[in-house]
Amino acid sequence: MADTAHVDTFARDNLPPRDQWPDFRFSRPELQYPERLNCAVAFLDRWVDEGRGDEPCLISPTESLTYRALQERVNRICNVLVHKLGFVTGNRVLLRSANNPMMVAAYLAVLKAGGVVVATMPLLRAKEIAYPLRKAKITIAFCDHRLADEMERARAMAPDLQHVVYWGSGQSDSLEALMAEVSPDFEAVDTAADDVCLIGFTSGTTGEPKGTMHFHRDMLAICDGYARNVLRPEANDRFIGSPPLAFTFGLGGIVLFPMRVGASTVLLEKAGPDDLLPAIMQYRATICFTAPTAYRAMLSKLEGYDISSLRKCVSAGEPLPKGTFEAWKAATNIRLMDGIGATEMLHIFIAATEDEIRPGATGRPVPGYEAKVVDDEGRDLPPGSIGRLAVRGPTGCRYLADERQGKYVQDGWNVTGDTYLMDDDGYFWYQARSDDMIISAGYNIAGPEVEAALLTHPAVAECGVVGAPDDGRGTVVKAYVVLRPGQTPGPDLTKALQDHVKAEIAPYKYPRLIEFVDALPRTQTGKLQRFALRQIAQEADDHQEAMSA
Repeated sequence: MADTAHVDTFARDNLPPRDQWPDFRFSRPELQYPERLNCAVAFLDRWVDEGRGDEPCLISPTESLTYRALQERVNRICNVLVHKLGFVTGNRVLLRSANNPMMVAAYLAVLKAGGVVVATMPLLRAKEIAYPLRKAKITIAFCDHRLADEMERARAMAPDLQHVVYWGSGQSDSLEALMAEVSPDFEAVDTAADDVCLIGFTSGTTGEPKGTMHFHRDMLAICDGYARNVLRPEANDRFIGSPPLAFTFGLGGIVLFPMRVGASTVLLEKAGPDDLLPAIMQYRATICFTAPTAYRAMLSKLEGYDISSLRKCVSAGEPLPKGTFEAWKAATNIRLMDGIGATEMLHIFIAATEDEIRPGATGRPVPGYEAKVVDDEGRDLPPGSIGRLAVRGPTGCRYLADERQGKYVQDGWNVTGDTYLMDDDGYFWYQARSDDMIISAGYNIAGPEVEAALLTHPAVAECGVVGAPDDGRGTVVKAYVVLRPGQTPGPDLTKALQDHVKAEIAPYKYPRLIEFVDALPRTQTGKLQRFALRQIAQEADDHQEAMSA
């Protein structure tokens, strides 16, 4: 590794042992990077330096920023960090906000100042925020003032957190007030290409979330791999989408990909299907990023909206059903570009260009990546076999001080936890998740986390949470609940349990279906058999379909 620019070396010190890293491959000319680079320069400063500072960059319902205006805002936030908050390079900075220009400016400022971003979903509750604060020993947080309640509750659980600065509050200590007191000039820190600049926390498949550590070069690699070779955007494109910037899918698709080519992006704080369609029409967006669920929902709402500006639509976050692909193509004449990514890999690593799409297949490895299907012992399987997906390329898994590194990285390959089949032409066909993650409407939801929230309700004795099939969302969270003696099952208790989960953890994780049962399937050692619950949920769905046929 190159000499770090970090004074605070916590991130580098907590990388996994080198022999547990995946094999990184930089096989293509566009993936060759110098030893020293700051990715904020590549995304922002270069366009001002090249005379394109007055081109549009960020567009939102409340304000729009050119590249030059964004650069000034970023520089001021850098100076606030350094001169007002005691920031030193390598410090981790928590960001909390919906998708808006200030969130992007804060993100880029942390990168430019040589810090490490930890972005969090706006919907998270205090204990979900407190976990990364403690795990990454975060000292500074920037937060939209509208999210102050949960932030302040989390602050009480995070002893390392020294400063919380809110924007939008209008107070004398707001971020805007501090920015007004500092210079609009700031020289980007001369970071190493392999300095950590982002810790993305997973959704917590098996208990505690994992912090995935990414370098400055990784931020460019996803643009120069997937975006350049598969998506192929142009400078006059205008991006739009729904995923939060705390999801690396959203970060790449809505911020990094457009800024890598000097394009512009539309940032929406609310970006559900009812919001996306009018925004696409109003802002004449050309490239859309959202989940299959949203495309399905938008199909019935297309009438009355002129979305003829769209030329590319990317689908990720959950498997894209062939029926959704065909319906969207029939309605819009646009071929949905499917893809699979992972927080560990930073972004999409299997996809297909529009002219190479096979409906129902995820695609082939993105140029620069290799993928294969292996058995439980890691042995390569021939085409047509179902097994575990393994991938390697210019990005890969490096967990923050986590013993689970050895499970994800095996023999130099990233084993993603997805079950796939590869056909004779090298196309990969998704089969299922290999673990207990529930993917619902593009959100990753950990069953054990929902179980833990339910178990804090006094009426619940035991519970098991799995994904159940659903026509609208692909999969929904379903809870099987054993009640304590004296409790009466029924609609009122169902709603009470759902409301309880919404108050405990992010509301989107709540169980949309609750079934009260006398007992749960368990092993002889008492472990919950979630596979048995999944089978029960599937059988119930099959029975319901048969009854309605």
